[in-house]
Amino acid sequence: NKNWNRFVQILSGNVLAGISIEWWKWNHNAHHIACNSLDFDPDLQHLPFFVVSSKFFTSLTSCFYGRKMNFDSFARKVPNRKMELLGLLLFWTWYPLLVSCLPNWGERVLFVIASFSVTGIQHVQFTLNHFSASVYVGPPTAHDWFEKQASGTLDVKCSSWMDWFHGGLQFQVEHHLFPRLPRCNLRKISPLVKDLCKKHNLPYTCVSFWKANVLTIQTLRNAALQARDLTKPVPRNLVWEAVNTHG
Repeated sequence: NKNWNRFVQILSGNVLAGISIEWWKWNHNAHHIACNSLDFDPDLQHLPFFVVSSKFFTSLTSCFYGRKMNFDSFARKVPNRKMELLGLLLFWTWYPLLVSCLPNWGERVLFVIASFSVTGIQHVQFTLNHFSASVYVGPPTAHDWFEKQASGTLDVKCSSWMDWFHGGLQFQVEHHLFPRLPRCNLRKISPLVKDLCKKHNLPYTCVSFWKANVLTIQTLRNAALQARDLTKPVPRNLVWEAVNTHG
């Protein structure tokens, strides 16, 4: 039921997690269409905090956020805007009330830090799956979509009893090739996807959790070292573009 599904989205996203589900779908759909495109994939556009490629130093224009802001992000037309805002309002009503129930400010601060830090585990998962994978500039084309999805993602090896920790994100190649497949079936099709990639000479990268962390850190380190190279001055408008993207 579409309406019931929508209600559950607002409840789990806006009300309980404090994140706009429409923004998430808008962002995530773009990520799936143009996986690891430096100028089209919003999941790689984290200037001025993180970069995964020195191509960002030439001040790439985000085709997702865009330069022109005829109207700001708050005024942007979003489906079910009233319900979206109501859900976020409910979150910022019950969450401060919950925090206020704690006996002192020390515990309140620690609770807020802990509750938001736990979600950081999920962000680590996202970076492992894409930051160290192949990147490119420009949109995907009709004939290389599968190749772009496979080369721009990375699987993490783990036993089935650790699936609760990764939440299905360890099967990122499978998820990107079959994005509507329920996560409970990702492990089942993993061997099939691996054979399919081998048959069509598509990349299929699967490493341990620790190796994935090492690769991600190496990617960020290499980009950082290139950014520190004073022989290659950064364009003057780099920071301006970073802080003037909307969203």
